[in-house]
Amino acid sequence: MKQRGCAGLMVSAAAMVVSQTAMAQTATSDAATASQDGGTRGAIVDQPADDGTIQDIVVTAQRREANLQDVPVAVTAADSAALAEARVDNIVNVSAITPSVTFRVTNNAVSSSSIQIRGIGTSGNSRSFEGAVGVFIDGVYRTRSGQALQTFLDVDSLQILRGPQGTLFGKNTTAGAVLITSVAPSFDRVTGNVQVDYGNYDTLIAKAAISAPINEKVAIRAAGLYRRNDGFYRDPNSGRDYNDDETYAGKVQLRLAAGEDIDVRLIGDFARSDGRCCYGTADIPAAGPTQAIVDALIRQRGLQPPSRDKDRYEAVLSRDGNQRVSDYGATLLVDWDIGENRLSSITGLRRYRFSQIGVDADFSGADIFALDETFRSNFFSQELTFTGEFEGAVKANYVFGGFFSDETIRATRRLFFGTQAQPYFDILLGARGLPAGTAQAPAGQFDDERMRAGGTSYAAFINWDVKLSDAFSVIAGIRYTREEKYGSFRNAFFTSLPRTPFRLLGAAPGPAYDAQNDRNALSGTAGVQFRPADTAMLYATYNRGFKAGGVNIDQNAAGGRANNPAEVPGGVPRDPRFAPETVDSFEVGAKLDLFDRRARLNLAAFHSDIRNLQVAQFLGVQFAIFNAQRAKVTGVEGEGTLRIGDALTLNASGTWLPEASYGVDPLLGAPLSGRRFAATPKFQGNAGVNLEKPFNYDYSLVGRVQVQYVGPHFTTTVSNATQDEYALLNLNIGVQAAAGWRVELYATNLFDEIIYSRHFLTPLQTGDQNVYLGPPRQYGLSVRHNF
Repeated sequence: MKQRGCAGLMVSAAAMVVSQTAMAQTATSDAATASQDGGTRGAIVDQPADDGTIQDIVVTAQRREANLQDVPVAVTAADSAALAEARVDNIVNVSAITPSVTFRVTNNAVSSSSIQIRGIGTSGNSRSFEGAVGVFIDGVYRTRSGQALQTFLDVDSLQILRGPQGTLFGKNTTAGAVLITSVAPSFDRVTGNVQVDYGNYDTLIAKAAISAPINEKVAIRAAGLYRRNDGFYRDPNSGRDYNDDETYAGKVQLRLAAGEDIDVRLIGDFARSDGRCCYGTADIPAAGPTQAIVDALIRQRGLQPPSRDKDRYEAVLSRDGNQRVSDYGATLLVDWDIGENRLSSITGLRRYRFSQIGVDADFSGADIFALDETFRSNFFSQELTFTGEFEGAVKANYVFGGFFSDETIRATRRLFFGTQAQPYFDILLGARGLPAGTAQAPAGQFDDERMRAGGTSYAAFINWDVKLSDAFSVIAGIRYTREEKYGSFRNAFFTSLPRTPFRLLGAAPGPAYDAQNDRNALSGTAGVQFRPADTAMLYATYNRGFKAGGVNIDQNAAGGRANNPAEVPGGVPRDPRFAPETVDSFEVGAKLDLFDRRARLNLAAFHSDIRNLQVAQFLGVQFAIFNAQRAKVTGVEGEGTLRIGDALTLNASGTWLPEASYGVDPLLGAPLSGRRFAATPKFQGNAGVNLEKPFNYDYSLVGRVQVQYVGPHFTTTVSNATQDEYALLNLNIGVQAAAGWRVELYATNLFDEIIYSRHFLTPLQTGDQNVYLGPPRQYGLSVRHNF
């Protein structure tokens, strides 16, 4: 079932159905059923009956439960039903929920995944980076955005907090925070859900969860997931697929009511993905000067080079490559209600493992260059918070607490020349007038790299929300953070051949180093909130965010061969450290309920000044990190919902960023000085409509149509390559039963738009660029049941 055409039934469905965007403001009866699976922090709370108004949403953006419309933070929230309808089964396509957020991942979940909010986020590729968007799963911070790639399992709600969250959510939230919470076990009755999806590219997703009370004080919940899919890149020679994937995941929870006032949850989870993943790419139409050599070597191997026609999704590699990602750990949540106050503890222990073995590092069917790479992270965190209410001359809500974390990282990389490396460099250097054999590139391993890194973090914070009157409040908070980072690099082995191409290029071996980077930082917030009416709230805030600095761990982090005193006498290693970045953000917003609560409009305007913005560049064979001295982002965003009758709901959201650019800086050089950020169009927006129309008391017709628009933008930090504007049409149509069943057909990217996700410099092929393509049209059948 790999054809890319959409079935006629799906086209007919598009003409007859309207549907729902994946925003929690339009929670369906499916969500009401899901909410009965047991509450959790940040759960979306539905009204007991649909009275035609837009339902209230409870969020935890201020570390306490509050109505979304009362929180002076720009927040998008979605429940499990909305996520399923929008096909958001991991963080990759989160832009279907809100256009303010983009996520990109290419060949390596550790070094190339990044989340951006309002244009701010980690730019480029680096295994050293923590993200500028904090990802928290059940309150536990994830140090790598790639850890949010695993398919969402038993998720109750997703909250996206836009703008710096440096007081309550700490470091690495200069752009915002993503909060993901699991469905909690229920003490009341047996509940659960089952879902099976099947679609093109032989995509199968099967997941289930069940919750059961042991007694009135103890409950358990277990969930499991299996997913497989063929890749959408195809080898024209063998017909095999690249970028396929197979995932297993599980989650077990134990919930204990330890007395009337203490709630304890222990969560254990694991996820593992395997596949021939992530090195399938397409050559750009204007191939570089080495492309003819590469194509000739491919033909020497008796193979046909891939088509340059992007809609054929062809790739030819000399090695299959195997990727494995495993992510597992335990979370302990304890809430102790002490009168009107609450003491909360969040303890997290995580193990994250990543490996790519036998991958084709030159991205072609010529056998030139290969690598093995591993990454291991062990992470522990502990947070304590105390929240409560003060009633005196004025009323106030307060939160104060402390945070500690420790991470250790071990990474390796082994590099190999293939059987055609020698003839490739002979031809390449021969074109420059040098005799054959100038370079020494015999097949086999020539490099073995060992990298270590880690860090310890300490923080203390306090936040006050003081209600001066029924209509007027002030907010103030501050956080102190201490970061202690370290990093080191060693070559366990590097070939002794004096004319190996990496020596001739001056790229390697780079100098060994051990470096420490310790910093203290203050972040915080200040603001005012005004409610002129029950259905309107206005706010103005200032927020400072802080993103930790660190040590770049890479062969060339301290320079190239010329900087290596073991290679060149007198060579001076460079400083591999990079500085922390800070964001000062000013925001004004309005949250309005209109037309007797049948419409909702939330608006925000913001301006952010960024200092020492961390930028990474993949330069073909090395990963560089530097700090851009200044950058600015200015924009406006809005989300609106309108209910028309009892069956139709219209939704629209958009983000306009007239400025999102680096400052003019000679140290940046071309192409970045004064340029816009990558993956940051001036405008992107979503618009949709949904239908839930009962046939009778037992069945309803449900549907969703959504258009996602993305304006033109740069795709990389290493060149001025761009992606033109495009629009994606997504739709669902199905039947929902009062008994809890839902069956629907779905399609994403219905018109099969070709999307350039990220361009990059092809390794060892000077002047050539490759591009990662976004997913093509995908469609299938989904069956869900809640009980």
